[in-house]
Amino acid sequence: MTTSGNMWKGYSKRKGLQMNVRTLVTAMACSVLLAACSGTQPRSQPTALVSNTADLQSRLALLDEAQREFLFSEEPLRLFASASRLTDELMRRNPEQNLVFVSDMMSTVSVLAWRPGIDMGEIVLNRENEGFNSATTLRPAALWTRRRDFGPVNVSRYIGGGGVPTFAGAPVAVFPEDLIAGKVDVAIAGVPQSMSSGTRDSDNGPKAMRLMHGIADRNLFTLQDPHAVLNIVDYGNFNVDRMLKDRTIEHISAMVSSIVETGTIPFLIGGDFSVSYSSIKAISSQYKSGVTVVHLGAHFNGEPVGAHQVSDRDVIYKLITENKLAGGNLIQVGLRGPQAGRQELQWLRQQGVKYHTMAEVERRGWDAVATRVLREASQSGLPVYISFDVSVLDISQLPAAGRAVPGGLTMREVLPLVRRLCAENPVAGFEILDLAPMLDITYTSALNANYVMNACLAGVALYKSGVASDTDYLAPLTLDHGSN
Repeated sequence: MTTSGNMWKGYSKRKGLQMNVRTLVTAMACSVLLAACSGTQPRSQPTALVSNTADLQSRLALLDEAQREFLFSEEPLRLFASASRLTDELMRRNPEQNLVFVSDMMSTVSVLAWRPGIDMGEIVLNRENEGFNSATTLRPAALWTRRRDFGPVNVSRYIGGGGVPTFAGAPVAVFPEDLIAGKVDVAIAGVPQSMSSGTRDSDNGPKAMRLMHGIADRNLFTLQDPHAVLNIVDYGNFNVDRMLKDRTIEHISAMVSSIVETGTIPFLIGGDFSVSYSSIKAISSQYKSGVTVVHLGAHFNGEPVGAHQVSDRDVIYKLITENKLAGGNLIQVGLRGPQAGRQELQWLRQQGVKYHTMAEVERRGWDAVATRVLREASQSGLPVYISFDVSVLDISQLPAAGRAVPGGLTMREVLPLVRRLCAENPVAGFEILDLAPMLDITYTSALNANYVMNACLAGVALYKSGVASDTDYLAPLTLDHGSN
């Protein structure tokens, strides 16, 4: 403890912090607790943390007015998960101990925020670099090594396919002009971004899904062959800055917007869930009347913004508070992650979010919940954008989820929901995110992810062909062999 204390004293002296060793040790302990419970509670107003009992007041007798004001504000909730936990700590101490305890809490909270002159406010970029924007600058026509007419290009070497791996074995398109010339219905693009929380291998998600079959195979439930109805292309990968994702937020949005502007439906393969901030922002700006976002995932991703510009954990919070997405136009399915507590769910309610937790599934049954989700999507009257975080599936179904949580949905439950969402509504877009291939040495995760996309493509094909005028369409030949 002495060595640690001297180290921290030296740190404090160098940084000019007027804190004693005792306060700093408290700060260290509180920081551990803070990692689990701070910044996760969207609060609408300060709330007194403790009741005003005579016994408690006697233990706070030595506090001055400023200390009391702090104690009964919301600030201690940055260090303690609940009012009851804080009350218990106060009741364990006598007045002299509480004087030190509250003083240390105040000191700790004071150093949590950004400190001008001490903390780095931003990552300084080298603006003198002549290649500063080279990663996101498109090649001009003058640099093409071979001229060609606009339109999708088939890169298969053999009549049966093969050659250059592409999403769904589809032709390749590079520019919006290719989408227009080819009258493309669906453009599948990879977004290999992987700089948020969880297991960071989602940058390899697009590669794993390109190499796996299933994306556009014939769908036996509906007997729809997506390739026969839809013009599908592989639109390549969007370039991302792998050292600072904030640099490419706007680039991803611009690329998504450029797809939508051609009348093509974007299908995105991530990439961590922070991709959703860029994609949903772009989609919302393109559909002036709004879109309904159906977010399937284990995590509500609505934590207040932390130190970074955007991360997977605060995407929903940013989209709603920045008025990029109306809370009433968001449907969340499969929530069970520990970040959502009482205050978080209350905040979702206040925003009008239609959330469906696994607790609801446990009580009401999946069929009832799925029916409710489908009704909410169709009653909105808006195009649907599906944001599919693979964590919505149980680990047994998809081990390679970057932020996995046990107790999720099964493929048998998810596939009909996705297929019907895409068949019974106009689809503004689809994304599947947070596949971390290194977590699964088998083919299961990539294959299941591809089949989730297949369910949506089959649904879009049904919608385009007009087959799914009735809800829950299944091809009659698939339902009965016809013999007694």
